[in-house]
Amino acid sequence: MRQKHLDLSRRTLLKSSFVGAAATALPAVAATIESKSISSVVDTSCGKVRGVLNNGVHVYRGIPYGASTTGANRFMPPRKPESWTGVRDAFQNGHSSPQNAPPPGAIGWGLRGNALQGEDCLVLNVFSTGVNDNRKRPVMLWIHGGGYAYGSGGSLGYDGANLARSGDVTVVCINHRLDIFGHLYLGGAGGAEFADSGNVGLLDIVASLEWVRDNIARFGGDPGNVTIFGQSGGGGKVSTLLAMPAAKGLFHKAIVESGSTLKQGTKDEAQKSTEMFMAKLGLKPNQVRELQELPVPKLLAAMGNGSGMRLAPVVDGHSLPRDPFDPTAPEVSADVPMIIGTAETEGSYFAPPDLLSLDESAVRARLRERLHDDGDRIYDLFRKNRPRATPSELYFTISAFPTNAHLQAERKAALGKAPAFLYQIRWRTPVEGGRRLSPHCIEIPFAMQNHWQLPEMVGTGPELQPLADKTSGAWVAFARSGNPNHAGIPKWAAYNASDRATMHIDNEWKLVNDPDREERPAMAQLPRLPMF
Repeated sequence: MRQKHLDLSRRTLLKSSFVGAAATALPAVAATIESKSISSVVDTSCGKVRGVLNNGVHVYRGIPYGASTTGANRFMPPRKPESWTGVRDAFQNGHSSPQNAPPPGAIGWGLRGNALQGEDCLVLNVFSTGVNDNRKRPVMLWIHGGGYAYGSGGSLGYDGANLARSGDVTVVCINHRLDIFGHLYLGGAGGAEFADSGNVGLLDIVASLEWVRDNIARFGGDPGNVTIFGQSGGGGKVSTLLAMPAAKGLFHKAIVESGSTLKQGTKDEAQKSTEMFMAKLGLKPNQVRELQELPVPKLLAAMGNGSGMRLAPVVDGHSLPRDPFDPTAPEVSADVPMIIGTAETEGSYFAPPDLLSLDESAVRARLRERLHDDGDRIYDLFRKNRPRATPSELYFTISAFPTNAHLQAERKAALGKAPAFLYQIRWRTPVEGGRRLSPHCIEIPFAMQNHWQLPEMVGTGPELQPLADKTSGAWVAFARSGNPNHAGIPKWAAYNASDRATMHIDNEWKLVNDPDREERPAMAQLPRLPMF
Protein backbone atom coordinates (compact mmCIF):
# COMPACT_ATOMS: atom_id res chain seq x y z
CA MET A 1 0.00 0.00 0.00
CA ARG A 2 1.48 3.36 -1.03
CA GLN A 3 0.80 6.37 1.19
CA LYS A 4 -0.35 9.37 -0.85
CA HIS A 5 2.15 12.12 -0.18
CA LEU A 6 0.82 15.53 0.77
CA ASP A 7 2.00 18.88 -0.55
CA LEU A 8 3.82 20.03 2.57
CA SER A 9 3.40 23.73 2.04
CA ARG A 10 3.15 25.89 5.14
CA ARG A 11 -0.61 26.23 4.66
CA THR A 12 -1.12 22.45 4.34
CA LEU A 13 1.03 21.73 7.39
CA LEU A 14 -0.80 24.21 9.59
CA LYS A 15 -4.19 23.03 8.38
CA SER A 16 -3.30 19.41 9.22
CA SER A 17 -2.03 20.49 12.62
CA PHE A 18 -5.38 22.09 13.40
CA VAL A 19 -7.18 18.89 12.38
CA GLY A 20 -4.91 16.87 14.64
CA ALA A 21 -5.21 19.06 17.71
CA ALA A 22 -8.67 20.65 17.23
CA ALA A 23 -7.84 23.23 19.87
CA THR A 24 -10.63 25.35 21.29
CA ALA A 25 -8.70 28.27 22.77
CA LEU A 26 -7.75 30.41 19.76
CA PRO A 27 -5.17 32.58 21.53
CA ALA A 28 -3.30 29.49 22.68
CA VAL A 29 -3.38 28.04 19.16
CA ALA A 30 -2.25 31.28 17.60
CA ALA A 31 0.72 31.39 19.95
CA THR A 32 1.96 28.02 18.67
CA ILE A 33 1.46 28.45 14.92
CA GLU A 34 4.84 29.99 14.19
CA SER A 35 6.69 27.13 15.87
CA LYS A 36 5.22 24.32 13.76
CA SER A 37 7.44 22.60 11.20
CA ILE A 38 8.07 19.19 9.70
CA SER A 39 9.43 16.65 12.17
CA SER A 40 12.08 14.03 11.48
CA VAL A 41 11.28 10.88 9.57
CA VAL A 42 11.15 7.82 11.84
CA ASP A 43 11.42 4.26 10.56
CA THR A 44 8.86 1.89 12.11
CA SER A 45 8.41 -1.83 11.67
CA CYS A 46 5.84 -1.18 8.91
CA GLY A 47 7.34 1.84 7.18
CA LYS A 48 8.59 5.39 7.56
CA VAL A 49 6.50 8.19 9.15
CA ARG A 50 6.92 11.92 9.53
CA GLY A 51 5.06 14.23 11.85
CA VAL A 52 5.00 17.81 13.09
CA LEU A 53 7.53 19.50 15.35
CA ASN A 54 5.44 21.73 17.62
CA ASN A 55 7.18 23.87 20.25
CA GLY A 56 9.94 21.35 20.72
CA VAL A 57 7.70 18.24 20.71
CA HIS A 58 7.71 15.76 17.83
CA VAL A 59 4.08 14.76 17.21
CA TYR A 60 3.05 11.76 15.10
CA ARG A 61 -0.67 11.05 14.74
CA GLY A 62 -2.69 8.17 13.37
CA ILE A 63 0.09 5.58 13.17
CA PRO A 64 -1.43 2.12 12.65
CA TYR A 65 -0.45 -0.52 15.19
CA GLY A 66 -2.94 -3.08 13.86
CA ALA A 67 -4.75 -3.97 10.65
CA SER A 68 -8.29 -2.88 9.88
CA THR A 69 -10.86 -4.84 11.90
CA THR A 70 -13.49 -4.97 9.16
CA GLY A 71 -15.01 -8.08 7.61
CA ALA A 72 -13.36 -11.34 8.63
CA ASN A 73 -11.23 -9.43 11.16
CA ARG A 74 -14.30 -8.21 13.07
CA PHE A 75 -14.53 -9.76 16.57
CA MET A 76 -11.13 -11.39 16.03
CA PRO A 77 -7.85 -10.69 17.86
CA PRO A 78 -5.87 -7.82 16.30
CA ARG A 79 -3.52 -8.51 13.42
CA LYS A 80 -0.37 -6.72 12.35
CA PRO A 81 -0.86 -3.67 10.09
CA GLU A 82 0.04 -3.69 6.42
CA SER A 83 3.39 -2.20 5.52
CA TRP A 84 3.72 0.83 3.27
CA THR A 85 6.35 2.26 0.97
CA GLY A 86 7.65 5.80 0.95
CA VAL A 87 7.02 8.11 3.89
CA ARG A 88 3.62 8.21 5.59
CA ASP A 89 2.40 11.62 6.75
CA ALA A 90 1.37 11.23 10.41
CA PHE A 91 -0.30 14.64 10.76
CA GLN A 92 -3.90 13.79 11.65
CA ASN A 93 -5.70 11.71 14.25
CA GLY A 94 -6.83 8.33 12.98
CA HIS A 95 -10.30 6.85 13.29
CA SER A 96 -11.95 6.25 16.63
CA SER A 97 -13.79 2.98 17.15
CA PRO A 98 -17.40 3.06 15.90
CA GLN A 99 -19.63 4.10 18.79
CA ASN A 100 -23.04 5.48 19.62
CA ALA A 101 -23.28 8.95 21.07
CA PRO A 102 -23.27 8.69 24.87
CA PRO A 103 -26.50 9.50 26.70
CA PRO A 104 -26.94 13.07 27.96
CA GLY A 105 -25.08 13.71 31.18
CA ALA A 106 -22.85 10.65 30.79
CA ILE A 107 -19.95 12.29 29.01
CA GLY A 108 -17.14 14.47 30.29
CA TRP A 109 -14.93 16.87 28.40
CA GLY A 110 -12.26 14.20 28.03
CA LEU A 111 -14.41 12.19 25.61
CA ARG A 112 -14.65 15.00 23.06
CA GLY A 113 -12.64 13.74 20.13
CA ASN A 114 -12.60 13.95 16.38
CA ALA A 115 -15.80 12.86 14.64
CA LEU A 116 -14.09 10.34 12.32
CA GLN A 117 -15.05 6.78 13.20
CA GLY A 118 -14.37 3.49 11.50
CA GLU A 119 -13.27 -0.09 12.01
CA ASP A 120 -9.76 0.85 10.85
CA CYS A 121 -9.23 2.27 14.34
CA LEU A 122 -6.12 0.54 15.69
CA VAL A 123 -4.05 3.70 15.64
CA LEU A 124 -1.93 5.69 18.06
CA ASN A 125 -0.37 9.12 18.54
CA VAL A 126 3.20 9.63 19.76
CA PHE A 127 4.61 12.75 21.49
CA SER A 128 8.31 13.03 22.27
CA THR A 129 10.92 15.75 22.78
CA GLY A 130 13.43 13.77 20.76
CA VAL A 131 13.47 11.10 18.05
CA ASN A 132 16.29 9.04 16.58
CA ASP A 133 18.51 10.33 19.40
CA ASN A 134 19.30 7.07 21.27
CA ARG A 135 17.77 8.53 24.45
CA LYS A 136 15.73 6.30 26.74
CA ARG A 137 12.85 8.39 28.02
CA PRO A 138 10.16 6.79 30.17
CA VAL A 139 7.15 5.84 28.06
CA MET A 140 3.65 6.74 29.29
CA LEU A 141 0.83 5.04 27.37
CA TRP A 142 -2.55 6.70 27.95
CA ILE A 143 -5.76 4.63 27.78
CA HIS A 144 -8.85 6.79 27.36
CA GLY A 145 -12.03 6.69 29.43
CA GLY A 146 -15.66 6.37 28.42
CA GLY A 147 -16.32 2.99 29.94
CA TYR A 148 -15.90 0.33 27.29
CA ALA A 149 -18.32 2.07 24.91
CA TYR A 150 -17.19 5.65 24.18
CA GLY A 151 -14.16 7.83 23.73
CA SER A 152 -11.06 8.54 21.70
CA GLY A 153 -7.37 8.80 22.50
CA GLY A 154 -7.25 11.78 20.13
CA SER A 155 -9.41 13.99 22.36
CA LEU A 156 -8.07 17.44 23.19
CA GLY A 157 -7.84 16.83 26.93
CA TYR A 158 -5.68 13.76 26.29
CA ASP A 159 -3.17 15.48 23.98
CA GLY A 160 0.25 14.36 25.21
CA ALA A 161 2.44 17.21 23.93
CA ASN A 162 2.55 19.26 27.14
CA LEU A 163 3.26 16.24 29.33
CA ALA A 164 6.04 15.13 26.96
CA ARG A 165 7.53 18.64 27.01
CA SER A 166 7.34 19.27 30.74
CA GLY A 167 8.37 15.78 31.85
CA ASP A 168 10.77 14.80 29.04
CA VAL A 169 8.84 11.57 28.58
CA THR A 170 7.52 9.84 25.46
CA VAL A 171 3.71 9.81 25.53
CA VAL A 172 1.56 7.41 23.50
CA CYS A 173 -2.24 7.80 23.20
CA ILE A 174 -4.21 4.98 21.60
CA ASN A 175 -7.55 4.11 20.05
CA HIS A 176 -8.94 0.59 20.28
CA ARG A 177 -12.20 -1.27 19.68
CA LEU A 178 -15.15 -0.45 21.91
CA ASP A 179 -18.62 -1.76 22.75
CA ILE A 180 -19.95 -4.33 20.25
CA PHE A 181 -16.71 -4.36 18.30
CA GLY A 182 -14.49 -4.81 21.34
CA HIS A 183 -16.56 -6.84 23.81
CA LEU A 184 -19.30 -8.90 22.17
CA TYR A 185 -18.76 -12.41 23.52
CA LEU A 186 -19.22 -14.98 20.74
CA GLY A 187 -17.23 -17.82 22.30
CA GLY A 188 -20.38 -19.75 23.17
CA ALA A 189 -21.90 -20.03 19.69
CA GLY A 190 -18.80 -19.31 17.61
CA GLY A 191 -16.53 -21.84 19.26
CA ALA A 192 -12.79 -21.71 19.76
CA GLU A 193 -12.22 -19.38 16.80
CA PHE A 194 -14.14 -16.65 18.62
CA ALA A 195 -12.98 -17.52 22.14
CA ASP A 196 -11.36 -14.09 22.61
CA SER A 197 -14.14 -11.98 21.07
CA GLY A 198 -15.33 -10.64 24.43
CA ASN A 199 -11.90 -9.14 25.09
CA VAL A 200 -10.56 -8.07 21.70
CA GLY A 201 -10.73 -4.41 22.78
CA LEU A 202 -8.20 -5.22 25.50
CA LEU A 203 -6.15 -7.39 23.15
CA ASP A 204 -5.95 -4.31 20.93
CA ILE A 205 -4.25 -2.51 23.82
CA VAL A 206 -1.87 -5.45 24.17
CA ALA A 207 -1.09 -5.06 20.45
CA SER A 208 -0.37 -1.36 20.95
CA LEU A 209 2.05 -2.28 23.74
CA GLU A 210 3.74 -4.74 21.39
CA TRP A 211 4.09 -1.89 18.87
CA VAL A 212 5.67 0.21 21.63
CA ARG A 213 8.08 -2.61 22.46
CA ASP A 214 9.15 -2.89 18.82
CA ASN A 215 9.20 0.78 17.78
CA ILE A 216 9.30 3.28 20.62
CA ALA A 217 13.11 3.39 20.90
CA ARG A 218 13.24 5.27 17.58
CA PHE A 219 10.79 7.81 19.04
CA GLY A 220 13.15 8.48 21.96
CA GLY A 221 11.42 6.12 24.40
CA ASP A 222 12.59 3.21 26.50
CA PRO A 223 10.69 -0.03 25.72
CA GLY A 224 11.98 -1.40 29.01
CA ASN A 225 10.26 1.34 31.05
CA VAL A 226 6.60 1.63 30.05
CA THR A 227 3.81 2.97 32.29
CA ILE A 228 0.17 2.43 31.37
CA PHE A 229 -2.25 4.97 32.81
CA GLY A 230 -5.91 5.70 32.33
CA GLN A 231 -8.93 7.30 33.97
CA SER A 232 -12.49 6.05 34.55
CA GLY A 233 -13.02 3.32 31.94
CA GLY A 234 -9.34 3.73 31.12
CA GLY A 235 -8.54 2.92 34.74
CA GLY A 236 -10.75 -0.16 34.43
CA LYS A 237 -8.78 -1.22 31.36
CA VAL A 238 -5.51 -0.72 33.24
CA SER A 239 -6.88 -2.79 36.15
CA THR A 240 -7.86 -5.58 33.77
CA LEU A 241 -4.61 -5.57 31.78
CA LEU A 242 -2.82 -6.25 35.07
CA ALA A 243 -4.56 -9.67 35.11
CA MET A 244 -3.94 -10.59 31.45
CA PRO A 245 -1.07 -13.01 30.73
CA ALA A 246 -0.70 -11.63 27.18
CA ALA A 247 0.25 -8.22 28.60
CA LYS A 248 2.91 -9.52 31.00
CA GLY A 249 6.28 -7.82 30.47
CA LEU A 250 4.93 -5.24 28.02
CA PHE A 251 4.50 -2.61 30.75
CA HIS A 252 6.30 -2.04 34.02
CA LYS A 253 4.17 0.41 36.03
CA ALA A 254 0.45 1.23 36.16
CA ILE A 255 -1.71 4.21 37.21
CA VAL A 256 -5.44 3.73 37.84
CA GLU A 257 -7.36 7.03 38.05
CA SER A 258 -10.97 6.71 39.24
CA GLY A 259 -11.36 3.29 37.66
CA SER A 260 -10.39 0.63 40.21
CA THR A 261 -11.95 -2.58 38.88
CA LEU A 262 -12.06 -5.72 40.99
CA LYS A 263 -14.33 -7.95 38.90
CA GLN A 264 -15.41 -8.29 35.27
CA GLY A 265 -18.36 -10.09 33.73
CA THR A 266 -18.83 -13.86 33.60
CA LYS A 267 -19.28 -15.89 30.44
CA ASP A 268 -22.89 -16.59 31.40
CA GLU A 269 -23.64 -12.88 31.79
CA ALA A 270 -21.90 -12.09 28.53
CA GLN A 271 -23.76 -14.86 26.71
CA LYS A 272 -27.11 -13.42 27.80
CA SER A 273 -26.18 -10.01 26.40
CA THR A 274 -25.05 -11.63 23.16
CA GLU A 275 -28.32 -13.53 22.75
CA MET A 276 -30.27 -10.35 23.41
CA PHE A 277 -28.21 -8.49 20.82
CA MET A 278 -28.53 -11.21 18.17
CA ALA A 279 -32.30 -11.34 18.71
CA LYS A 280 -32.56 -7.60 18.08
CA LEU A 281 -30.86 -8.21 14.73
CA GLY A 282 -33.11 -11.17 13.88
CA LEU A 283 -30.19 -13.59 14.00
CA LYS A 284 -29.79 -16.94 15.72
CA PRO A 285 -26.97 -17.22 18.28
CA ASN A 286 -24.87 -19.34 15.91
CA GLN A 287 -25.03 -16.90 12.96
CA VAL A 288 -21.68 -15.36 13.81
CA ARG A 289 -20.44 -15.13 10.22
CA GLU A 290 -23.54 -13.16 9.22
CA LEU A 291 -22.78 -10.79 12.09
CA GLN A 292 -19.35 -10.09 10.59
CA GLU A 293 -20.97 -8.96 7.35
CA LEU A 294 -23.56 -6.51 8.71
CA PRO A 295 -22.94 -2.78 8.20
CA VAL A 296 -21.69 -0.76 11.16
CA PRO A 297 -24.79 1.50 11.42
CA LYS A 298 -27.06 -1.54 11.79
CA LEU A 299 -24.92 -2.93 14.60
CA LEU A 300 -24.83 0.40 16.42
CA ALA A 301 -28.58 0.85 16.03
CA ALA A 302 -29.23 -2.57 17.57
CA MET A 303 -26.95 -1.73 20.48
CA GLY A 304 -28.51 1.71 20.95
CA ASN A 305 -28.64 3.65 24.20
CA GLY A 306 -31.25 2.28 26.57
CA SER A 307 -30.99 -1.25 25.16
CA GLY A 308 -30.30 -2.69 28.60
CA MET A 309 -27.09 -4.33 27.37
CA ARG A 310 -23.68 -3.50 28.77
CA LEU A 311 -20.72 -4.95 26.97
CA ALA A 312 -17.44 -5.10 28.83
CA PRO A 313 -14.48 -7.47 29.33
CA VAL A 314 -15.29 -11.10 30.09
CA VAL A 315 -13.58 -13.57 32.39
CA ASP A 316 -13.40 -16.09 29.56
CA GLY A 317 -10.75 -18.42 31.01
CA HIS A 318 -8.50 -17.65 28.05
CA SER A 319 -7.39 -14.07 27.38
CA LEU A 320 -8.75 -13.05 30.81
CA PRO A 321 -8.43 -16.14 33.02
CA ARG A 322 -9.55 -14.51 36.30
CA ASP A 323 -11.13 -11.41 37.79
CA PRO A 324 -8.67 -8.51 37.86
CA PHE A 325 -8.46 -7.93 41.63
CA ASP A 326 -10.85 -10.42 43.23
CA PRO A 327 -10.34 -12.16 45.56
CA THR A 328 -6.67 -11.11 45.40
CA ALA A 329 -4.39 -8.97 43.29
CA PRO A 330 -3.12 -10.87 40.24
CA GLU A 331 0.21 -12.67 40.53
CA VAL A 332 0.94 -12.17 36.83
CA SER A 333 1.66 -8.47 37.52
CA ALA A 334 2.86 -8.78 41.13
CA ASP A 335 6.08 -6.89 40.36
CA VAL A 336 4.32 -3.88 38.77
CA PRO A 337 4.12 -0.77 41.04
CA MET A 338 0.82 1.10 41.01
CA ILE A 339 -0.70 4.51 41.71
CA ILE A 340 -4.40 4.22 42.56
CA GLY A 341 -6.81 7.07 43.26
CA THR A 342 -10.14 8.84 43.02
CA ALA A 343 -11.73 12.26 43.17
CA GLU A 344 -13.61 13.04 46.36
CA THR A 345 -16.97 13.89 44.77
CA GLU A 346 -16.75 11.99 41.46
CA GLY A 347 -20.39 12.23 40.42
CA SER A 348 -20.73 15.99 40.80
CA TYR A 349 -19.48 16.58 37.25
CA PHE A 350 -22.22 14.48 35.64
CA ALA A 351 -25.02 15.63 37.94
CA PRO A 352 -27.75 18.07 36.90
CA PRO A 353 -27.08 21.55 38.35
CA ASP A 354 -30.04 21.34 40.76
CA LEU A 355 -28.33 18.47 42.62
CA LEU A 356 -25.42 20.73 43.50
CA SER A 357 -27.56 22.69 45.97
CA LEU A 358 -29.53 20.00 47.82
CA ASP A 359 -30.50 20.73 51.39
CA GLU A 360 -30.10 18.25 54.23
CA SER A 361 -33.64 16.89 54.06
CA ALA A 362 -33.31 16.17 50.33
CA VAL A 363 -29.98 14.39 50.80
CA ARG A 364 -31.33 12.30 53.68
CA ALA A 365 -34.35 11.35 51.58
CA ARG A 366 -32.14 10.26 48.68
CA LEU A 367 -29.94 8.17 50.97
CA ARG A 368 -32.93 6.55 52.66
CA GLU A 369 -34.30 5.64 49.23
CA ARG A 370 -31.03 3.93 48.28
CA LEU A 371 -29.77 2.64 51.64
CA HIS A 372 -33.05 2.21 53.51
CA ASP A 373 -32.45 2.03 57.27
CA ASP A 374 -28.75 2.78 56.82
CA GLY A 375 -29.34 6.12 55.05
CA ASP A 376 -29.51 8.40 58.09
CA ARG A 377 -26.73 6.53 59.88
CA ILE A 378 -24.36 6.98 56.95
CA TYR A 379 -25.25 10.65 56.58
CA ASP A 380 -24.58 11.28 60.27
CA LEU A 381 -21.25 9.45 60.09
CA PHE A 382 -20.00 11.55 57.17
CA ARG A 383 -21.41 14.74 58.71
CA LYS A 384 -19.50 14.13 61.96
CA ASN A 385 -16.17 13.87 60.13
CA ARG A 386 -16.89 16.67 57.64
CA PRO A 387 -18.62 19.38 59.68
CA ARG A 388 -18.05 22.15 57.12
CA ALA A 389 -19.27 20.24 54.06
CA THR A 390 -22.52 21.24 52.35
CA PRO A 391 -25.28 18.59 52.15
CA SER A 392 -24.65 18.19 48.39
CA GLU A 393 -20.95 17.74 49.00
CA LEU A 394 -21.71 15.05 51.58
CA TYR A 395 -24.05 13.32 49.14
CA PHE A 396 -21.46 13.13 46.39
CA THR A 397 -18.73 12.12 48.83
CA ILE A 398 -20.89 9.23 50.06
CA SER A 399 -21.96 8.17 46.56
CA ALA A 400 -18.33 8.28 45.32
CA PHE A 401 -16.76 6.57 48.31
CA PRO A 402 -13.64 4.76 47.02
CA THR A 403 -14.27 1.26 48.38
CA ASN A 404 -12.83 -0.36 45.25
CA ALA A 405 -9.72 1.82 45.34
CA HIS A 406 -9.08 0.90 48.98
CA LEU A 407 -9.54 -2.80 48.22
CA GLN A 408 -7.37 -2.66 45.12
CA ALA A 409 -4.54 -0.95 47.01
CA GLU A 410 -4.92 -3.32 49.97
CA ARG A 411 -4.83 -6.42 47.79
CA LYS A 412 -1.90 -5.12 45.76
CA ALA A 413 0.08 -4.32 48.90
CA ALA A 414 -0.70 -7.77 50.32
CA LEU A 415 1.35 -9.42 47.57
CA GLY A 416 4.41 -7.69 49.02
CA LYS A 417 6.27 -7.53 45.70
CA ALA A 418 5.63 -3.97 44.45
CA PRO A 419 4.19 -0.85 46.10
CA ALA A 420 0.81 0.79 45.65
CA PHE A 421 0.42 4.54 46.25
CA LEU A 422 -3.11 5.76 47.07
CA TYR A 423 -4.43 9.29 46.49
CA GLN A 424 -7.63 11.30 46.57
CA ILE A 425 -8.16 14.55 44.64
CA ARG A 426 -9.73 17.14 46.96
CA TRP A 427 -9.13 20.25 44.88
CA ARG A 428 -12.39 22.11 44.18
CA THR A 429 -12.98 23.50 40.71
CA PRO A 430 -14.37 27.06 40.90
CA VAL A 431 -16.50 26.89 37.74
CA GLU A 432 -20.02 25.62 37.13
CA GLY A 433 -18.93 24.03 33.84
CA GLY A 434 -16.71 21.77 35.91
CA ARG A 435 -19.66 21.20 38.28
CA ARG A 436 -17.68 22.61 41.22
CA LEU A 437 -16.52 20.30 44.02
CA SER A 438 -13.96 17.58 43.06
CA PRO A 439 -15.56 15.91 40.04
CA HIS A 440 -14.75 12.89 37.94
CA CYS A 441 -11.96 13.67 35.43
CA ILE A 442 -10.62 16.63 37.45
CA GLU A 443 -7.05 15.34 37.79
CA ILE A 444 -6.53 14.80 34.06
CA PRO A 445 -5.88 18.45 33.09
CA PHE A 446 -3.21 18.64 35.80
CA ALA A 447 -1.61 15.24 35.18
CA MET A 448 -1.45 15.96 31.43
CA GLN A 449 -0.46 19.65 31.85
CA ASN A 450 -3.48 20.63 29.73
CA HIS A 451 -5.21 22.80 32.36
CA TRP A 452 -4.71 26.01 30.37
CA GLN A 453 -6.72 24.56 27.47
CA LEU A 454 -9.73 23.76 29.63
CA PRO A 455 -10.93 26.83 31.54
CA GLU A 456 -14.50 25.53 31.38
CA MET A 457 -13.32 22.61 33.50
CA VAL A 458 -10.81 24.12 35.94
CA GLY A 459 -11.15 27.89 35.56
CA THR A 460 -8.14 30.18 35.47
CA GLY A 461 -5.82 31.47 38.13
CA PRO A 462 -2.26 31.40 39.44
CA GLU A 463 -2.79 28.23 41.50
CA LEU A 464 -3.35 26.01 38.46
CA GLN A 465 0.23 25.75 37.21
CA PRO A 466 1.75 24.83 40.60
CA LEU A 467 -0.93 22.14 41.03
CA ALA A 468 -0.19 20.81 37.54
CA ASP A 469 3.53 20.75 38.26
CA LYS A 470 2.98 18.76 41.46
CA THR A 471 0.56 16.30 39.86
CA SER A 472 2.31 15.69 36.55
CA GLY A 473 5.61 15.72 38.45
CA ALA A 474 4.41 12.82 40.61
CA TRP A 475 3.12 10.88 37.60
CA VAL A 476 6.42 11.43 35.71
CA ALA A 477 8.57 10.55 38.76
CA PHE A 478 6.58 7.33 39.09
CA ALA A 479 7.04 6.57 35.39
CA ARG A 480 10.79 7.00 35.80
CA SER A 481 11.35 4.99 38.96
CA GLY A 482 8.15 3.44 40.29
CA ASN A 483 8.09 6.05 43.08
CA PRO A 484 5.98 9.25 42.76
CA ASN A 485 8.03 11.32 45.20
CA HIS A 486 9.66 14.52 43.99
CA ALA A 487 10.87 17.76 45.56
CA GLY A 488 7.56 19.58 45.11
CA ILE A 489 5.39 17.35 47.32
CA PRO A 490 5.49 15.89 50.86
CA LYS A 491 6.85 12.36 51.18
CA TRP A 492 4.32 9.93 49.70
CA ALA A 493 4.48 6.62 51.55
CA ALA A 494 3.27 3.40 49.97
CA TYR A 495 -0.06 1.93 51.09
CA ASN A 496 -0.20 -0.89 53.62
CA ALA A 497 -2.98 -2.47 55.64
CA SER A 498 -1.89 -0.86 58.91
CA ASP A 499 -1.18 2.79 58.01
CA ARG A 500 -3.32 3.04 54.83
CA ALA A 501 -1.38 6.15 53.74
CA THR A 502 -3.42 8.33 51.37
CA MET A 503 -2.19 11.48 49.62
CA HIS A 504 -4.81 14.24 49.66
CA ILE A 505 -4.19 16.29 46.52
CA ASP A 506 -5.13 19.96 46.68
CA ASN A 507 -3.24 23.21 46.23
CA GLU A 508 -1.32 21.93 49.24
CA TRP A 509 -0.72 18.18 49.33
CA LYS A 510 -1.03 16.27 52.58
CA LEU A 511 -0.33 12.62 53.41
CA VAL A 512 -2.90 11.23 55.85
CA ASN A 513 -2.94 7.78 57.42
CA ASP A 514 -6.29 6.01 57.07
CA PRO A 515 -8.38 9.19 56.61
CA ASP A 516 -11.56 7.11 56.17
CA ARG A 517 -11.03 4.78 59.12
CA GLU A 518 -14.65 5.06 60.27
CA GLU A 519 -16.38 5.35 56.90
CA ARG A 520 -14.38 2.63 55.15
CA PRO A 521 -15.73 -0.43 57.05
CA ALA A 522 -19.24 1.02 57.10
CA MET A 523 -19.32 1.59 53.34
CA ALA A 524 -17.75 -1.77 52.56
CA GLN A 525 -20.92 -3.46 53.85
CA LEU A 526 -23.27 -1.44 51.65
CA PRO A 527 -24.24 -1.65 47.97
CA ARG A 528 -22.41 0.71 45.63
CA LEU A 529 -24.41 3.89 45.08
CA PRO A 530 -24.98 5.64 41.76
CA MET A 531 -22.80 8.72 41.34
CA PHE A 532 -25.89 10.96 41.54
